[in-house]
Amino acid sequence: MENNNRLQAERDFELTENHGYQKALKPRQIQMIAIGGAIGTGLFLGAGGRLATAGPALIFVYAICGFFAFLVLRALGELIMHRPTSGSFVSYAREFYGEKMAFAVGWMYWLNWAMTAVADVTAVALYMNFFKQYVPLIAGIDQWVFALVALIVVLAMNMLSVKVFGELEFWFSLIKVLALVTFLLVGIYFVAFGTPLEGHVVGFSLIRDNGGLFPNGLLPAFVIIQGVVFAYASIELIGTTAGETEDPRKIMPIAIRTVVFRLLIFYVGSVILLSLLLPYSAYKAGESPFVTFFGSIGVEGADIVMNLVVLTAVLSSLNAGLYSTGRILHAMAVSGSAPAALAKMNKSGVPYRGIAVTAAVTAMGVGLNAVLPSMAFEIALNLSALGIISAWGVIVLCQLKLWQKARRGEMSRPEFRMFGAPYTGIITLAFLFGVLVLMGLDYPIGTWTIASLVIIIPALVIGWFLARKRIRMLASQHGQPAANRSRT
Repeated sequence: MENNNRLQAERDFELTENHGYQKALKPRQIQMIAIGGAIGTGLFLGAGGRLATAGPALIFVYAICGFFAFLVLRALGELIMHRPTSGSFVSYAREFYGEKMAFAVGWMYWLNWAMTAVADVTAVALYMNFFKQYVPLIAGIDQWVFALVALIVVLAMNMLSVKVFGELEFWFSLIKVLALVTFLLVGIYFVAFGTPLEGHVVGFSLIRDNGGLFPNGLLPAFVIIQGVVFAYASIELIGTTAGETEDPRKIMPIAIRTVVFRLLIFYVGSVILLSLLLPYSAYKAGESPFVTFFGSIGVEGADIVMNLVVLTAVLSSLNAGLYSTGRILHAMAVSGSAPAALAKMNKSGVPYRGIAVTAAVTAMGVGLNAVLPSMAFEIALNLSALGIISAWGVIVLCQLKLWQKARRGEMSRPEFRMFGAPYTGIITLAFLFGVLVLMGLDYPIGTWTIASLVIIIPALVIGWFLARKRIRMLASQHGQPAANRSRT
């Protein structure tokens, strides 16, 4: 009886949490949102600087991170099949660990996307710097102005209905995918036929003649791992879309099975080709490696076209980030973890106030572009990595708790589940902890990022004590089980 009451209470809260959303996202849009959200700034811009730092060893780093991203997505898939909700892992944290965990991970995930938005608008500004040499009218415009314009445009797009958002994101993502496919085909052609580029021979000899796989040693290759984790961030966005999808239990397993496979092809395949086409020293931070390549093949305008594509890609990533934070803040507002005003929706079912809050913080990031234009991207990326590591860790912890409860006979696991549980979950948690350690070794920005926990953790504690009274009241109103209320 107690177990049935608990399940009924969770269903009632799920209805409250998802109330107002429109079930308008289609299967093709879900898959493109998951793929397109992850194929963004981390690959299109971040891979250039990381290739310059680590060399071809970046191939292994992308492969390792891709494997663990796959495990995280499988864990999330099991949770979605257990109970689809737009609150995603914040809602699962509340169910399995109580309101304290939901409060902490919700705000850390919001920090992830807020900082991702800062990184995205910074990337837009850096891409626009490329066009200054071709368009004299924008040559004198400061970097922060481009960042601000990008934010305003994408914010306006995100305030539309979820149906329009899904369609726009589908086409944005399709452009990114087609661009990567074009690069893969062109790159394979050059490697297969041994076409020389800028006076050097392409192929595996290029790696051998430029210091091998680890030209700068092992440590630089693994210290940058947090940037690669950032590149895979957004795969968890598929969980947020579950509440706005018809028949998620049918659609989600298909999307999850295909997304990671495609990402590995695009990510690992792209880095392999980039390493075979140009010496790692040809790439540089602040410039897309794809633009670097197309600028070297002698086809006039190829680098301009590619830069336009990556500009579209980063706008897509920013669009997906504002979408996600709006839904997460809405779920937190419903539970009391965020101000009640953030639960407000417009007539189109868009949680516009939550989106506006993230946009306001992103605007502060525009100021970072004005003060520290050369460091804004890396600072935002590292802070974002803290949020995504927290989110991935909680996803795995919730799946482990589901596995534990199933073993005790308290609930049943869905057919689509995390394979190898609990061992795959444990090694994933160990990997995420290792990423934090490596981040601390990346001086100065990574070290200061870890040090920022001295501010972030007390801020979460203070926020919890300020919000707990309302959280308890709402938990009681929603009929949450006593076991969950006691954890608050």
